[in-house]
Amino acid sequence: MGLSKEVGAFLAGVSLASTPVRDSIGGRLTSVRDFLLLFFFINLGAGLNLHAISGNAWIAIALSLFVLIGNPLIVMAIMGYMGYRRRTGFLAGLAVAQISEFSLILGALGVSLGHIGDDAMGLITLVGLITIGLSTYLILYSSPLYDRLAPWLKIFERGTAPREAQHDSETVPQPECIVFGLGRYGFQILHYLRQAEVRALGVDFDPRAVAKAKKMEYCVQYGDAEDPEYAAQLPLQAAKWVVCTSPNPQTNVILLRLLRAANFTGKIVLTAHHADEAPQFRRAGADWVLTPFVDAAKEAVERLLEKTSTD
Repeated sequence: MGLSKEVGAFLAGVSLASTPVRDSIGGRLTSVRDFLLLFFFINLGAGLNLHAISGNAWIAIALSLFVLIGNPLIVMAIMGYMGYRRRTGFLAGLAVAQISEFSLILGALGVSLGHIGDDAMGLITLVGLITIGLSTYLILYSSPLYDRLAPWLKIFERGTAPREAQHDSETVPQPECIVFGLGRYGFQILHYLRQAEVRALGVDFDPRAVAKAKKMEYCVQYGDAEDPEYAAQLPLQAAKWVVCTSPNPQTNVILLRLLRAANFTGKIVLTAHHADEAPQFRRAGADWVLTPFVDAAKEAVERLLEKTSTD
């Protein structure tokens, strides 16, 4: 079709992203991608024209501020118009607060074709370096940033019920246990709680996990464990336990603090996927810490020993 290698690679990526095997392909190519990305940035740094960059410093700063601030504001306005909560719009906005390395690839292609000059490429490169570097920290510290900016972000919310509520199902009247995280571990906990005739409510940030549990007639809701507004709306009055099965230690600690702030008097159970996380959770105030890998290994050994003795 006469397209360049860069555009061909982009179209190939878009095509593969729409297939069911995209996650498998992405997982197997992670190490190769990171390895090649290292050389991409080395080549980028080696080809920088410092003289061209210095002449465009103020223009680059102005454009970088527009990308870092303007892009999130535009996304939050769109998300608010579509009916999403301000926190959803804020997190989505931070994800686009950069021009990405693909802009540099397109810029280099433009230089090779003679469509733009070295000055324009230097400007694109400088804006890319600034926005990519700073947006990394914006995403990393998104939770504390949201806590500080939440009062001013209310203008991006509509007065109607948030769109996330469309994922909610009929809630259990006064659930005895609330389980955050409907992955393999959390879903099994929810399953055995139902078998034990315990009124349980499952919560997950992934709409696909929520939809899957709904089809199996579990009582579930769409919700974010790190959203202070959602935690305050939970039916905590009769809940005796809140269990968080997230593999992210930060999510576990944040949920614990939000529940305490909401005056939850029941027991809080967190999940430690690594040995050093359990003491951290106990110091933070968790009533009980689940260690799925340790518990599974212990039970497996007990079963092996029991099987060996009977044979």
